Amino acid sequence: MTAEMRRSSGAFSVPIKNIERELICPICKELFTHPLILPCQHSVCHKCVKELLMLNYEDSFDAGSESSVPGSPRSRVPSPSMERLDRLVRSGSISSPGWRRGSVTPRVTAIPCPGCQHDIDLGERGISMLFRNFTLESIVERYRQAARAAVAIMCNVCKPPNQQEATKSCMDCKASYCNECFKLHHPWGTPKAQHEYVGPTTNFRPKVLMCPEHEMEKVNMYCEVCRRPVCHLCKLGGSHANHKVTSMSSAYKILKEKLAKSIHYLISKEDQVRTQITELDRLISQTEENGQLAEREANEHFERLFETLQERKSEMLRSIEQSRNRRIDQLKGQVEEYQGMLENSGLVGYAQEVLKETDQSCFVQTAKQLHVRIQKATESLKTFHPSADPCFDEFVLDTSKEETLLKEMCFGGVPDPPLIDWSHSRVYNEASICWRLSEDHLPTDHHVLEYRKLGGQSQSPSPGNGEDNGVWRAADRVYGSSAVVHDLEPDSRYAFRVRSCRNSMFSPYSPEVSFHTPPAPVFNFLFSDKCGFSTERLILNNRRDAVESVAGMAFLLSAERVQSGSYIGLDYIIGDTGISQGRHYWAFKVEPYSYMIKVGVASDTKLAEWFHNPRDTSSPRYDHDSGHDSGSEDACYELSQPFTLITLGMGKLFIPKASSSSSVSNANLSSGDPGNRVLPMPQRLGVCLDYDAHRVYFYDADTMRCLFERQVDCSGTMFPAFGLMGSGKVQLEEFITAKKLTF
Repeated sequence: MTAEMRRSSGAFSVPIKNIERELICPICKELFTHPLILPCQHSVCHKCVKELLMLNYEDSFDAGSESSVPGSPRSRVPSPSMERLDRLVRSGSISSPGWRRGSVTPRVTAIPCPGCQHDIDLGERGISMLFRNFTLESIVERYRQAARAAVAIMCNVCKPPNQQEATKSCMDCKASYCNECFKLHHPWGTPKAQHEYVGPTTNFRPKVLMCPEHEMEKVNMYCEVCRRPVCHLCKLGGSHANHKVTSMSSAYKILKEKLAKSIHYLISKEDQVRTQITELDRLISQTEENGQLAEREANEHFERLFETLQERKSEMLRSIEQSRNRRIDQLKGQVEEYQGMLENSGLVGYAQEVLKETDQSCFVQTAKQLHVRIQKATESLKTFHPSADPCFDEFVLDTSKEETLLKEMCFGGVPDPPLIDWSHSRVYNEASICWRLSEDHLPTDHHVLEYRKLGGQSQSPSPGNGEDNGVWRAADRVYGSSAVVHDLEPDSRYAFRVRSCRNSMFSPYSPEVSFHTPPAPVFNFLFSDKCGFSTERLILNNRRDAVESVAGMAFLLSAERVQSGSYIGLDYIIGDTGISQGRHYWAFKVEPYSYMIKVGVASDTKLAEWFHNPRDTSSPRYDHDSGHDSGSEDACYELSQPFTLITLGMGKLFIPKASSSSSVSNANLSSGDPGNRVLPMPQRLGVCLDYDAHRVYFYDADTMRCLFERQVDCSGTMFPAFGLMGSGKVQLEEFITAKKLTF
């Protein structure tokens, strides 16, 4: 740290009381107690980790059992002493709570990290594989002392009532002393005088950090892959054998320098941060005011809608009521009419008596008027019709259109455009396009992905498709944040864009992103575990799409013969499928830590020669067809060979010297300057074999830029070939598979 940085740090000292937020366990929400560092670098109390393991263990037995009693994990797990904790950690008895050796129940060693929400696998040894965060413990202890308002730590030797305040704490004795007791128990000229002492504390941590996997070994290296301290046994034959490590002093210096620079940057930007905080406060107030204004306006709009609906409702109910009253009156009048007919039943009896009259003139005189009255009553009975219709069909409303309009009312405005995620999108046998939405976006209904072929980009244009250049093709209603596009033409450049839809309103298009398709159809193969595969030095995963070279004991034994001039051979592995015609492409990733890996193609006859000849008994420097990294590529052979391999290692790619049958895409690569033939290793490398044209091409698979090409003898069956020496790993590109989209 520079002097200026030290002065800045001193001028901006943060009080210990202001860092409480950093000292709170994310599970129990209390100050850390014996914190452990998870593999994801987050810290959690030991008790909380154990509680999480217990909960997962109980769930594995009975998923439907009653959940644990709510509350802090501290209230349910007794607090062990520091000495007992160390014994338990070292013995591994707390690696997986509830699990016994020989149990048929699988051991539970995975817990969700409360900090990053990722699942953490603690491995076979469980909690015993975790480091205690002694630095965090010390900070918590200093915070506790500051929070106690200078409550003194008393001497552990003095007895009340004359007990004195401690002035020192011995890290070896794990006790605190006053001045007199410290001199008494650490006399000059004795071994105790060499003990390490610090200011008064109750936090006694080990003087040396020991490896949790190899309990008797001190940690003296730092694994850059796992980001944790390791011992030399972890590097030699443990789980970190193939990882890149640095010395502890180097890691300490680098990390401390980075942290100091970051702190210095934050301190130097204090005024800027305060200005930004003021601006954020203003935005918060403005957001609050605008939100309240939007609420008032929304209430006004909906109130007007409610008033209009209420008016229409009242009008319709009034019309229904009037119609109902009118019809009831009409029907009641008809009832009265028929009721009168029943009341006039004496008319019938009178008519019957008139019929008994025998004098004709008298009968006619009386019956004429009586008949008219009887005839009217008879006609009303023959033609019965209600005076009103009881149905109210004319008042039935169809509000489906209005309901649809209300549901389609957009209150969120136009949705924000999504952004295509370049890092997660890729083009291989198909195109897998991923996108992300803004952090504060509202839910969307669906997305529309569009793509088009860009003209003038293809090195080998396909006939008959020129009319599609520049025309956007779309896949509608894509749910989720990714889609797969099929049937893209090889060796072509395509542009992609996407937009979101919400409530029938479309967002603007995302910025266009272009990808170049492979130069040939993708060749599907896996690593062969039969032909020449070395099980001693090569590890093949179960899917056979990744191979790893381990620099173990066999490699060290072979190294003894280097003194006599012999050569340590590469371990070859090939694809399980050969090529006998056509044009094919495949891609893979070589891990940056790999020492030396050769990739390319080789014929079946050449592979048989490599696999059956003992390559470690004679130097291949005299065999220009060996394919080893022995300088053979430096000689320019005009003859077409049955193999072509290029070398990758230590984060670099080495371009072989060009000849009349080979070419390099970069004109600045001079065959006479070895430095110009070294390129940074691409994240993914692609190989294209044109069997009929007898040429092989090597590409940067991300940009589809041809790095190198050479003529190759394709007289036999050609296989993808890989040679590994030392530590290294090759991962084949995974095929893109998904449900086919309909365009």
